[in-house]
Amino acid sequence: MQLERAAFSDPFSYLGPQYQSQDIALRVWMPGAESVEALTEKGERFTLNREAESGFVLEGDTDFTTALYQLIVRWPHGEQTLYDPYQFHNLLPSGDALNDPSQMHSEMGAQLITLNRGNNPVSGVRFLIFAPNASAVSVVGHFNAWDGRRHPLQKLDNGLWGLFVPGLDDDELYKFELKDAAGHGLPHKADPWGYHSEQYPSFASKVYNQEKYRWNDEKWQGRPVTAKHQEALSFYELHAGSWRTKENGDFLNYRELADELIPYLSEMGYTHVELMPISEHPFYGSWGYQPIGLFAPTSRYGSPDDFKYFVDQCHQAGIGVVLDWVPAHFPSDDHGLANFDGTALFNDPDPRRGWHQDWQSYIYDYGRDHVRRFLVSNALFWFEHYHIDGLRVDAVASMLYLDYSREHDQWIPNHEGGNVNFDAVSLLRWMNEEVYRRYPNAMTIAEESTAFPGVSKPTDMGGLGFGFKWNMGWMHDSLSYIKEEPVHRKYHHNTITFPLVYAFSENYVLSLSHDEVVYGKGSLLNKMPGDEWQQTANLRAYMGYMYGQPGKKLNFMGAEIAQSAEWAHEGQLEWHWLQYPRHSGMQKLVKDLNKLYTSAPALYEQDCSPEGFEWRVQDDADDSILAHERFALNGDKVLVVSNFTPVPRQGYTLGVPQEGEYKLLLNTDDGKYWGSQAPVTQAVKSTDKPSHGLAHSIKLDLPPLSTVFLSFSKK
Repeated sequence: MQLERAAFSDPFSYLGPQYQSQDIALRVWMPGAESVEALTEKGERFTLNREAESGFVLEGDTDFTTALYQLIVRWPHGEQTLYDPYQFHNLLPSGDALNDPSQMHSEMGAQLITLNRGNNPVSGVRFLIFAPNASAVSVVGHFNAWDGRRHPLQKLDNGLWGLFVPGLDDDELYKFELKDAAGHGLPHKADPWGYHSEQYPSFASKVYNQEKYRWNDEKWQGRPVTAKHQEALSFYELHAGSWRTKENGDFLNYRELADELIPYLSEMGYTHVELMPISEHPFYGSWGYQPIGLFAPTSRYGSPDDFKYFVDQCHQAGIGVVLDWVPAHFPSDDHGLANFDGTALFNDPDPRRGWHQDWQSYIYDYGRDHVRRFLVSNALFWFEHYHIDGLRVDAVASMLYLDYSREHDQWIPNHEGGNVNFDAVSLLRWMNEEVYRRYPNAMTIAEESTAFPGVSKPTDMGGLGFGFKWNMGWMHDSLSYIKEEPVHRKYHHNTITFPLVYAFSENYVLSLSHDEVVYGKGSLLNKMPGDEWQQTANLRAYMGYMYGQPGKKLNFMGAEIAQSAEWAHEGQLEWHWLQYPRHSGMQKLVKDLNKLYTSAPALYEQDCSPEGFEWRVQDDADDSILAHERFALNGDKVLVVSNFTPVPRQGYTLGVPQEGEYKLLLNTDDGKYWGSQAPVTQAVKSTDKPSHGLAHSIKLDLPPLSTVFLSFSKK
């Protein structure tokens, strides 16, 4: 019998009230039960007869088709009273909700709802899942002893399966049991739309009430819509599990993280925290970049309400929250999307398009409607239910190119014979359009490592529609330069200046991310040449140079304390080093750089416009000196000068365009930062002596291995 094998796709035709039969009024399938009675809303009780080992029927002309009833089930261990799920036929939401990505995440998966039967409201959980190629689907959990025979789902239209199970509530554990088209059982699957889940070994999904948490960030949510490319944006990239741990090595939960991190971010002057992926992921060592539960914040650090508390507290402190988002691929774990209904439902079955060789994971098939709606719905979900401020989209280049990290015979060209994945382009454009249309204060940021055109241009101008793009070229070139011994830097001068050739081709974020401090690359500090003092001075000068360059700023945690070891996710940052001035000085510098950056419009208002930047010295390779001016929209300007040698430069002549006075704002060689306290110009007035092709000039005393910032005022 199909019910006995959990292989029945049409349970409503056989179970529950019998609409067509003249002999049988009610049929119940209850494996393991000793007896079953029906209890009507009028208090009438009817004993069902055993029809088969697990089947019970009530014969006669009693009408159960309109009246609400319950079942009294006697088990070997006791008695249970419950509503029969198979009396509730209204399983699909009304309207176009399942085609609208902004509504899908509130309809699919496990939703706490109330249905009416007659005049009686009954609360429970409606399960709705997309598995078009499955021959049978059941929901299993503690509520049915994980028995796939107990609650078969009804096959509905368009590949959907559904069932309303009365009486279930928040935190109920569940999974889906599926049979493939041939009737073969598949591993139990977590809910692709699940809001919450357990960790290893069960990886079970958990019912969660999205409406339970009460937000207190009304002021943040109601702030005016602003042009983000003209704002000071300083991101602190964070891995939630290893920023700081408890004394016993345990993770901080989301609430503890909020209580410790937010005062730190405020003190350090960061405007945003960017979290490495917190979508549920089975392998901690993937850092979240191999997610299984795209709709669930990982339960390693607490409940969804705990994560909402984290975001809420960030907003109340004036700090934005950006999440890393991974629509590029998904892992092959049995409980996830892989082979979901016995087929490659979410990926292309051809490994040349559907399998990522480097990451041993599946690539989403961006040309299929259900995949596109799933991903766009997920992007909107995080803004809607978790109030986040931005998504940083991981591995965009791997999505855009069909030949990404493949040999010539390992990929399939597009219909034009090229290597661009037009389906991925279309998906990213749609996602960005939907995000900005519905959440105009949002940000989307692309981690895109090639020169794909128009990543941060609007879609109506042919772009992908992202708000910003990580400047991977700047990161690579500037680190390549700063790693050189100072005596050799003059031979690599074009490396540090080249990023300014394309600095305004996109809306850039200058990112010193986690990718640069893992897998044997060492910490930022240990990339610097020289002895202990020179290493630290190089890093200070480099950080100053970064804050003076056009582009928003991102630092991975640990850079601000000059962490000496490369990042390891198993522990926490090397906070103990702050007892030494070398490291506490770096922390003070980053704090002051953030303060200067966010308070000087010249350093951020025209980050994305060539009108906001002019070279003053770009060709002094012999002295390894760079100088430029940054301009605010009102004309205010800041002069930034970097000396990338350990030699002090006294009386260094610099051409300037107009008469006025320059005053020191910040010097990375200051003693409070563990600098040398070498002589530095505190204030200087220009003379009418031409230099560097300009009508005026100033003379500066520049400390060794330093970056200095000077404000300008007219005479």
